[in-house]
Amino acid sequence: MQKFIDDFLKHLRYERNASEHTLRNYASDLMQFYDHVAPPGENGNRRNVDIHSIDNLTIREYMSALYEKKKKKSSIHRKIAALRTFFRFLCREGILEVNPAKLVASPRIERKLPNHLTIEQMVQFIETPETESVLGKRDRAIMELLYASGIRVSELVGLNMTDIDFTNMTVRVKGKGRKVRIVPFGEHARKAIQSYLSVRGELLIEADQEKVDPMAVFLNYQGTRITTRSVGRMVDKYVKICSEVHHISPHSLRHSFATHLLDAGADLRTIQELLGHARLSTTQQYTHVSLDKLMEVYDKSHPKA
Repeated sequence: MQKFIDDFLKHLRYERNASEHTLRNYASDLMQFYDHVAPPGENGNRRNVDIHSIDNLTIREYMSALYEKKKKKSSIHRKIAALRTFFRFLCREGILEVNPAKLVASPRIERKLPNHLTIEQMVQFIETPETESVLGKRDRAIMELLYASGIRVSELVGLNMTDIDFTNMTVRVKGKGRKVRIVPFGEHARKAIQSYLSVRGELLIEADQEKVDPMAVFLNYQGTRITTRSVGRMVDKYVKICSEVHHISPHSLRHSFATHLLDAGADLRTIQELLGHARLSTTQQYTHVSLDKLMEVYDKSHPKA
C-alpha cells in the first residue's frame, strides 16, 4: 500500500501541481489510514495489505475509530475526502475497479461563517505594529498587503521581488494548483511595502549567505523566507496587544477583505476573481456574513420595512 500512496503523492505534486501544504495533509491522512489497516509492529514492519481487500466496511470501521478518538467532524470529513481522492486515482490507473470510499458518506459539518473584523477594528489592528524597527515595518507591510489584496498567507510568503508592480500597484500571486493571478493593492499597502523594502537589506547583512533567499519579499530575522507559521505567530502577538481584536487568524484579514468589498457593493464574480476561488459557491459564503448589512439597507430602503 505504501507504493500506491507514494505514487499518488507524486501524481499530486507533478501532475496536479499541489502545494506543499496539500501534499502534507494528504500524506498525513493516508498514513493514518494505513496505520489503522496495518499497524506497524515493534520493529516497524507491517503486515501486507491487499489493496483490493479494502472495502467500504473497512473505511466505515476506520470512521468509527476516529469517532472513538473524539476527532472533530471536520477532521473526519477531510480524511474521508482524502481516501475518496486516493482510491479514485487508483481506479483511474486501472488498479481498482470500484472506489470503496465512494460508498461511505462523510459526516455532515456545519459551515462556520468566516471570522472577520469591522473596518474600524481592521484599521486599529493594522496600525498596531511599531514601525521604528525593521521587523515592525515588515509586519505592518504584511498586514497591509493581506487586507489590501485578500491574498492567502501561503501566497504572501511565496512572493518574490519581481512579483510586485508598484507602477500599476498590483501583485502577481501563485495560488492553489499553481494558478497565477494579478491582484491590485491600495496606496496604504504601497507605502507600507516600500517603507519595509527600504530597510529589508538589513535582514540580509548578518544572515548566513548560504541560506538567504534574496528574491523573497518577506524575510525573517535570519534573512530567509518567512513561513506561514511565522505569520500566524506574528498575528497572535498583535492580537494580544490590540485590545479591540480577539480570536482572529491571518486568514481573518482575507475574510475581512471580501466582506468589506461585498458591503461596499462589489459583485461576487469580481470578489471571486480577486480571491482566486475556483468556484463561485466558495465565495458565496460571504453573503451570509453580510446579512446584517443587507438587513440594514432593507430597513432603510423598503417602505414596508
